[in-house]
This record gives sequence, C-alpha cells and structure tokens, in this order.
Amino acid sequence: MYRDGKIYMGLADGQKVCMELNMCNRHGLIAGASGTGKTITMKAMAESFSDAGVPVFLCDVKGDVSGLAMPGAQSESMEKRIDKFGIRDSFQYQAYPVTFWDIYQENGHPVRATVSDMGPEILSRILGLTPAQEGVLNIVFRIADDKGLILVDLKDLKAVLNYVSEHRKEYLTTYGNVTPQSIGGVIRALIPLESQGGDLFFGEPDLDIFDWIRTDSRGKGMINILDSVKLVQNPTLYASFLLWMMAELFERLPEAGDMEKPKLVFFFDEAHMLFTDAPRVLIQRIEQVVKLIRSKGVGIYFVTQSPGDIPDSVLAQLSNRVQHALRAYTPAEQKAVRVAAQSFRANPAFKTEDVIMELGVGHALTSFLDDEGVPGIVQQTAIICPQSLMGPVDEGVRRSLMANDSMAKYDEYVDNWTAYEVLTDLAEAEEKEAALEAERAQLAKEREEFEKTKEKEALLAQKQREKEEEAARKKKEKEEEAAAKKREKAAERRKAQIERTLINTGAQVLKRGLFKTLFK
Repeated sequence: MYRDGKIYMGLADGQKVCMELNMCNRHGLIAGASGTGKTITMKAMAESFSDAGVPVFLCDVKGDVSGLAMPGAQSESMEKRIDKFGIRDSFQYQAYPVTFWDIYQENGHPVRATVSDMGPEILSRILGLTPAQEGVLNIVFRIADDKGLILVDLKDLKAVLNYVSEHRKEYLTTYGNVTPQSIGGVIRALIPLESQGGDLFFGEPDLDIFDWIRTDSRGKGMINILDSVKLVQNPTLYASFLLWMMAELFERLPEAGDMEKPKLVFFFDEAHMLFTDAPRVLIQRIEQVVKLIRSKGVGIYFVTQSPGDIPDSVLAQLSNRVQHALRAYTPAEQKAVRVAAQSFRANPAFKTEDVIMELGVGHALTSFLDDEGVPGIVQQTAIICPQSLMGPVDEGVRRSLMANDSMAKYDEYVDNWTAYEVLTDLAEAEEKEAALEAERAQLAKEREEFEKTKEKEALLAQKQREKEEEAARKKKEKEEEAAAKKREKAAERRKAQIERTLINTGAQVLKRGLFKTLFK
C-alpha cells in the first residue's frame, strides 16, 4: 500500500514499517522457506509499486500471482487483517492493471528476443561453452555481421554455424582458425536450449522493453506477469531470459541518477536457478548488471528460499530485505540461518538467528533503507495483506484482458528474410551451379568419349578398308596368277597341238615322199 512516497509493508511492535520509494531501486531480497508467505509479500509490494505509478515485472512460478488482475475476495480473516493494520479507511479490494506474458505462448503474449540481441557473450555463458567454442561463436557473429546475415532465431544461428564450417578455409586468414570440433560443440550445446523452448523464445517480433514501462489511464503502473510455471522447469531457458532482460534494460535505458521513484521494478522468483552451477564469469556479469542498473532507475528483487542461494557478490547489492521463516534441521540449514541473520543490522530487542526459525506465516524480518540510504535495524514484521485476489485469475478473464491490452502485436510470429533463408537460397544456388557444372563435365566427357569413338571407328574403318584392299589385291593377284597359269596351259596345249600337227604333217610329207620314191 502506497502513500506519501512510502510503501507500507506492515507492522512491527505496533509501528508502521515502510520502504522509501526513492530507495527502491537499491534492489532487494525476499527469502524464506516454502509456504512462509514470500508470494504474498511479492504481491503486496507489486500492488504498492503500481499504486505509486511504477511499472512492475514479476514471474509467476506457481500460477497464483495472476490474481493481481482481479479484486480480492472479502473474508473474515481478511477483515481482521485490515483492522489489524489500521488501513480500514484506505483499503479496498481492487484489480490492478495486468499484462500477461508467456514464452511458451500458452497463458500470455509471446516474449521473444533475437539471437543478435542476446549476443555471443551471454549466449556463450548460457550454453556453458569452452573458451575455444566461445571464440568460434564470436567469429561466427562477426562473419554474420560482415556478410549482412541477420541472426534472429536458432535456425539462423545453426545455418551460419554450418556455413562457416563449410567455408572455414576462406576465413582462416581474416578471422582466425575455426575447427569443425568447436562448431560441432556449439551446435550440440544448442540442443538443450532448443528442446526447452528456445525455438519459441528466439524470433520476431522481438519484445520492445519499453512496452513493460507503461501506466494505465489512472496512472497506475502496469504489472507485467510472466507465466513461469513451465519456464522454471527449464533452467537454461529461464536463465537465458533473465540475463537477456537485464542486459537489454541496461543497454537501452538512459542514465537517470537519483529519482523520486524507480522507472521499473523486477521480481525474479526462484532466483536460485539463475546461479545454480553458474560459472564465475556469469556471476560476475550478473553482479555487474545488478550494480550498474540502479543508475538506470531499475530495481531488482530476487525471491528465493535462502539468502545462501544468492552469491555474496550479488547479495551485497540487495539493500531492502524481507526474510520469512527458515527451517533448520541439518547442519547446512543451521548455517544458512546464521548467514541470513548476520546479513541484517542487529536489533538489541531480540536475537535474529532465533526469530528466523520461529516466524509464522505472513510474518518476516525486515530491513529497508531509510531516506538517507542507511539500512534500518532488523524488525519482526507482520506483512500487510494484498488488495487483489489471492488465487489464480479465471481463464476467461485472462483472455479478455489479453484481447484488450494493445499487446496483440506480439501474438503472430513473423518469419522474415534472415540468415537461414539467405543461406538456404545460396546453398540451393550452389547446388544448382554444382549440378550444372557436373552436367557440363558429363557432356564434355561424353563429347570426348564420342570423339574418341569416332576416331576409333574411323581407325577401324581405315583398317577394314586396308584389309579389304589387301584382300582385293591378293584376290587380283591370285586371279592374275590363275589367268597366267591358264594362259601358260593354253599355250602349252597349242604348242603340243602344233607339235602334233607338225609331226603329223611331217609324217604325211615323209609318207608322200616315200610313196613317190617307191612308185617312181
């Protein structure tokens, strides 16, 4: 509940406990075991920020934060709490302006970012790449920029990775060595992100972060609720989204300095998922953003079970704290209680470590910055009750609000002409050119074979002609030889005939001479 520059958080020893609105961009922590009232505290804060005209973003990990869009329900217990906190004159059951978002596009408008917006540095941290693989990813982004290849979704990134791998020899002297092993490692690292919903998160139209920084017609800050029931089950994508969002705000918002109120306040529920097994470089990145984004007028509040879930370097930046009950049954849990107690400025009226384990539901230890930025002493506080519905909103109401919140522009996915399409066309053109080249080579080969065949046929024909000529010559020679022999035989027959004729003639002559002689 907001009034006169202060957010009324509850009562401690009959005195109001408030947060100074101008100190709310110093970030904060809401911690406590399951079922101790963290969600109620987060809702009460969100309502107060909205009343103060401060836009809010929060994650709904259990599905019950959506009740902010509906007025609370009157009940006997609520009426007692209203009287207890002395807010009868100002409390009213009311709905708050809410816009629903959902990366999985089921219970809210889509939240999308482009691969280019994410950048190689954050993407490398999220994917847990080795230094060599991170270097390759930086090269791939650089080549994409130089060639005008727009990286929007994961298929664009994979297309460019494959393209660079295929043409790595061409880029060796200009960009450095790119090994197939490193490219393969990056592609393998993308598989979990894609299977968790990365194909839905990366795309267009990408979210304009300023669409979260809005107020309604009454001047109330818009409460943007990200449905995270499914998202928190996919920690890689959840961490990707949170890192992208913080980086986007840091890069796009101008410096604001000290302000009367924040431009925007974020609540990150299940914050431990952002830090679990996170490499040191990733924690340093988060620490840097948390430390510097304050000057942009943005407040970040982490919601988790134990302060120990948050790295010390980040925890040191969280000045406004609400600590609900912690349970301590094991040595590790007892240590967590001591750590939580030591993070508060001590109150001589009680021992903080003991009170943490004794707090009831809806009660918490609180410490907020005063208007000079000095942390207040820890106080045992009964947290104020929300004015909106405690449970989830009706599905019909959700759909009605979504239809009238002017954010429908994000609902339809737009598949623009980006790297994937460019490289697909290029690959098809290269395939066609390769096919034409292969066809030309085949034709040349066939022509060469045809020419060789013609030469062979001509040679065979020449040999056949020569063979036929040789046969004809030999035949002619045989015929001439036979004719000569025939002529010789004929001549011999004539000679023999002549000789016989001569003999006969001579015999007759002799005979006639003899007769003449005898009868003379």
